[in-house]
Amino acid sequence: MIPKEVFLSHSSKNKVPAKDLAETIRNHGVPVWYSPTNIKSAQRWHDEIGKALRRCDWFLVLISRDSVCSRWVRMELAYALNHNQYDNHILPIKLEVCDHEQLSWTLEIFQMVEFDGSSDEAYAQILDAWGLTFDPSHRP
Repeated sequence: MIPKEVFLSHSSKNKVPAKDLAETIRNHGVPVWYSPTNIKSAQRWHDEIGKALRRCDWFLVLISRDSVCSRWVRMELAYALNHNQYDNHILPIKLEVCDHEQLSWTLEIFQMVEFDGSSDEAYAQILDAWGLTFDPSHRP
């Protein structure tokens, strides 16, 4: 089932893979809430993040050495783990080897996608979670 909207949590230091992932998912017809494109100047960004977390029905988190140290990624993940709309709708996407338990020990129970940003297989695994087939021509 195609999500109503996906929340993409990431460290600002991982903006390149986050942008590519958001664009690819959108190009396959899935709405994505992603802070650089959804928060406009002069908006209260923390309020916009909260609205998006309440509205979205899937949660993707990019896991990296930077994100495991990010206070905001940790808070966003804690929200997703504690709200029923995200039951069985959390998808960790691992950008690099790191101690993901720094974010949450519960990440071990989720199937993680290994993502280097260039692998068609990783995009296919992500889209398959929603019953979609990856089309390489839909990548940025």
